[in-house]
Amino acid sequence: MQILTCPAQLQRLEGILRKSLPLALPVFGAVLNINRGNPGHFEVLVDKWPEFGAILARPSGEVASGDMGALQEGGGVTRVPWHVPGVLRAPLGAPRPAPGVRVGSLSPSHVDLLNDTWPYGRNARSRRYLAEILGLFPQVCLQDGSGQPVAWVLTDHFGTGTHSYTLPEQRRRGHMQVALTVAAQRAQARGFPTFG
Repeated sequence: MQILTCPAQLQRLEGILRKSLPLALPVFGAVLNINRGNPGHFEVLVDKWPEFGAILARPSGEVASGDMGALQEGGGVTRVPWHVPGVLRAPLGAPRPAPGVRVGSLSPSHVDLLNDTWPYGRNARSRRYLAEILGLFPQVCLQDGSGQPVAWVLTDHFGTGTHSYTLPEQRRRGHMQVALTVAAQRAQARGFPTFG
């Protein structure tokens, strides 16, 4: 496998993967993040360049082990078919937050709340992971009048939603629709596709 480090190759790869969405999605978001400053310190490997048949996105310097044909924690492997139609665009309306709720952002002080509400959370490893993505990648939070989070959407190294949640007492008020719409609009503004 060859690690792509040349910016021109990575830009070309982004264009190739965009044409192969949604099947290329497991690595497309990582390539987008790499091409936009690489906040997660990822790297992309291909079996050959430029006519690759397999691609891997993983944390920089990680040594691959095991079955390279399966999804691995921290990295995504996909075989990219060339007959997949272009990107799907989700229609983005403009839902508004409920009265007394505003769009804001999460802070590092919210990591325990995120860890407690994430299905894969409630341990030190998940807390570190959530703190990392909270500090590095875009997120949207709806807050009540006192500034407390009521609903949120986090993205990860692959540019995908990794943790979305609405507090139980705040459900059925349209908060998640607002949070997802704002997150999708912000992602599209950064060049990330949105799927419906």
